[in-house]
Amino acid sequence: MAEDEVVELCCDLIRIDSTNAGDNAGPGERAAAEYVAAKLAEVGLEVTILESDDRRANVVARIEGTDPGRDALLLHGHLDVVPFDAGDWRHHPLSAEVADGCVWGRGAVDMKDMDAMILAVVRQRLREGRRPGRDVVIMFTADEEAGGEYGAKFLVEEHPGLFEGVTEAIGEVGGFSVSIGTDRRLYLIEAAEKGMAWMRVAAKGRAGHGSMLNLDNAVTELADAVARVGRHEWPVRLTPTMSRFLEELGDGDPEVLIAKLGPVARMLGAGLRNTVNPTMLEAGYKSNVVPQTASAVIDGRFLPGFEEEFFATIDELLGPNVTREFVQHQVALEFGFEGSLVTAMVEALLAEDPAGRAVPYTMSGGTDLKSFSRLGIRGYGFAPLKLPADLDFSGMFHGVDERVPVDSLQFGVRVLDRFLDYC
Repeated sequence: MAEDEVVELCCDLIRIDSTNAGDNAGPGERAAAEYVAAKLAEVGLEVTILESDDRRANVVARIEGTDPGRDALLLHGHLDVVPFDAGDWRHHPLSAEVADGCVWGRGAVDMKDMDAMILAVVRQRLREGRRPGRDVVIMFTADEEAGGEYGAKFLVEEHPGLFEGVTEAIGEVGGFSVSIGTDRRLYLIEAAEKGMAWMRVAAKGRAGHGSMLNLDNAVTELADAVARVGRHEWPVRLTPTMSRFLEELGDGDPEVLIAKLGPVARMLGAGLRNTVNPTMLEAGYKSNVVPQTASAVIDGRFLPGFEEEFFATIDELLGPNVTREFVQHQVALEFGFEGSLVTAMVEALLAEDPAGRAVPYTMSGGTDLKSFSRLGIRGYGFAPLKLPADLDFSGMFHGVDERVPVDSLQFGVRVLDRFLDYC
């Protein structure tokens, strides 16, 4: 049964080191891709592994639906995970220990849990001969954690035929529960995600001896600009998705309402405004030499519909003496919270948790859907998990002691199985 198998699948995937350090560094996804492909082939699927570069592997399979005239659905998950410092963890991040009712390890929530749920549900349905009503394309990608150059972007640009007939998709960071007080549980479905602008900003000045007066110091110019950007208070901007979400919380100031939601407020609050965080600094080569150049990297995220305002503000904050260039630039997305796919997600959740309520939200980060949307695919974040009220779920993403409750994985399997029946 899928509920029994999902924990084993999740643990196996976590034990495979698929760390993505960016710039094509790390062990790659090939080993994880081969594992996934073998599990799908065991139940009769024809599976393709597509390698965009040495070790950067993607897995694709298609399940034929009972009604070939319908549009196809894409189920997607990524196989790579972010780096870690094992010394900071209670359980080694590649050990996949099952302790305190949870599976522990890097990728437990981002997103080998969903990968395992997809595998478990697909394997059970095919063993039982239960085909979906529509074609379902299953895709496990490389490189999502570094922008998808070797994964989703590669597949869209080099193998668009894989997406034939696909109009809708579901992927990560949605369908998880948030408890409000003791009697309300919301399931957050990602209907929008912010755009991404990773930018390298730089200043030039006059090089010279560190002991002399220097009013044209590149480090000073850059530091002032980065401080202005990092400390800027961006105004609240309500998008349709977050307006719909706030309706569930009642009347009042949006920031106050979200602040009451506990740790998840960090992620949800970022859906109310554009954000920028300086993340890297580089300057100089000797303690007594004023360098000619200084640079920094800033991580900018802009709301759907507010990209122009975002960049105009960034340029004003940087000032005329600091340049910027993109490291990554990806679109913001927003889809309406209606239609048959949304209905299937909502009904599948409520069938397993009648006391819950499904609502849309804006994700602070981004997913592979940014690439898939270039093909006209409409998608949502839907990796369903019923979570303990006291678990800091949003803090698990790229965090220490990442873990997912066993019963949450089993809940997700049941919901995904229903969803494939309903959609």
